[in-house]
Amino acid sequence: MKLIDGKVAIITGASSGIGKAAATLFAANGAAVVLVARRQDALDELVRDIEERGGRALAVAGDVTQERTHQEAVAAAQSTFGALDITFNNAGLVGAMKPLAEMEPRQWSEVLAVNLTAAFLGARVQIPAMLEQGSGVLVFTGSFVGNSVGLPGMSAYAAAKAGLMGLVRGIAADYGAAGIRANALLPGGTATDMAGDAAQREWAAGLHAMKRIAEPEEIAKAALFLASDMASFITGSALWADGGNAAVKL
Repeated sequence: MKLIDGKVAIITGASSGIGKAAATLFAANGAAVVLVARRQDALDELVRDIEERGGRALAVAGDVTQERTHQEAVAAAQSTFGALDITFNNAGLVGAMKPLAEMEPRQWSEVLAVNLTAAFLGARVQIPAMLEQGSGVLVFTGSFVGNSVGLPGMSAYAAAKAGLMGLVRGIAADYGAAGIRANALLPGGTATDMAGDAAQREWAAGLHAMKRIAEPEEIAKAALFLASDMASFITGSALWADGGNAAVKL
């Protein structure tokens, strides 16, 4: 069974990590995918891979902190594939890692721009397209950082990821009656470029009850669940996909 067969999805941060895994998984489950990231070459390679597997995909290269990137992605979804059913607002940035008092205002602003303001900019353009058709699903990538723990040097990242939960709840309250769902996915440590070197990954693994970090494909599966009708009565919520990280902290 293809969980999102015939749907059209936008995925940001699609050139690597969780976004790339989600693009491949969503396409395999029947969705046409519009892939958004800054690196055109990486997106083009992913589009070719999806199409070679029989899927449908389109690349939109751009900066998620710019509203025009989201406008182009929504326009591409509608003009090429005829709808916009799902958005996975996944792009993220750890940014400068340093104690808060040592962080420059521009470094703070950069982290919030990519992790929080970009999610607002995306939703602001995506929701009207969904209202036109009477339904839609928005999924946002949060983190265990800022929602169950704070980590040294990650105050800006934690603040942004915690802020996403407020955004999700607000969207759920504003648009639930209009057939639009919004949820946050809260991964634990995941084997992406953001996870650092082998020593950092081993340290992160120890924070989790399962004593390992996730593969990107595991987080993508959780995103697929939230995007599908299997989560049809779930909105304004957080799905912990964190290997028991939060469970052993509370």
